[in-house]
Amino acid sequence: MSYVDGYLLPVPKKNIAAYKKLAMLGAKVWKDHGAIDYRECVGDDLFPKCGVGFSKQLKVKPGETVVFSWIVFKSKSHRDKVNKAVMKDTRIAGMNMKKMPFDVKRMCYGGFKTIAGM
Repeated sequence: MSYVDGYLLPVPKKNIAAYKKLAMLGAKVWKDHGAIDYRECVGDDLFPKCGVGFSKQLKVKPGETVVFSWIVFKSKSHRDKVNKAVMKDTRIAGMNMKKMPFDVKRMCYGGFKTIAGM
């Protein structure tokens, strides 16, 4: 089974175009270094009738939305190898984290073992 890095982050709606540009670069860089799949999705239906919605969990502020993202790898060790290469890639390494189109401190992240899927 594969291994997945997952992300949730609040993004100001006015910054979605800038975030999309960053996401397109991320997709290229991670796939260039061997990621199997890379997805970035912007919130559309964030107020479910059951459970806790991402907006509530992330304490999204007025004017923000949620981005849900994941990257798929062959295994955890493959993820570690790919991410190490990505962090050294000049397209990513020189980025100023203070100038991101979202609040980096509020980003949620985790690595996951896949237990079901197609």
